[in-house]
Amino acid sequence: MKQEHLLIGEITKPQGIRGEVKVRHYTDDPERFYDLEEALMPAGNGFAPIKVLGARVNGDDVYLQLEGVDDRNEAEKLRGVKLYVDRAHARELPEDEVFIADILGLPAFDTKGNPIGKLTDVLTPGGVDVFVFQTPKGTLMTPGLKDVLLEVNVDEGRIVLNEDRLAEVSLYQ
Repeated sequence: MKQEHLLIGEITKPQGIRGEVKVRHYTDDPERFYDLEEALMPAGNGFAPIKVLGARVNGDDVYLQLEGVDDRNEAEKLRGVKLYVDRAHARELPEDEVFIADILGLPAFDTKGNPIGKLTDVLTPGGVDVFVFQTPKGTLMTPGLKDVLLEVNVDEGRIVLNEDRLAEVSLYQ
């Protein structure tokens, strides 16, 4: 199911004394923050916009300067705050990719139509993503290989897995 707001990061701590914050990014391209002009922060039952005045990336670390956050004390108040963008401001994905937020909770089936479970997480350790499903047998972890995940269909709300390959490459916990 397509989400209206997409999680892009979480403020982890202040950086320095001028209000800059360090952000744990939830994107495969931290450099996307260079183009970010505005982010959304949870506020009440909705979201409030906050302008991004500057961004820098150092390796895998992202640092942002946000409007109205001018010192370390103000930055400290933002520790743990999640940052979002609305779908209109999300980056364009290649045709064969989807946002993780759009597939979490989707049911998975084998090629014969038998239910397997529900997608609860996608781990991105680097290299191949690991898809985590909650099943009647327990937690199933499987690599996101094309010959394992035969179909990831957001519009129809389903994931189709190759049951033969699951036995070879998956792990139950």
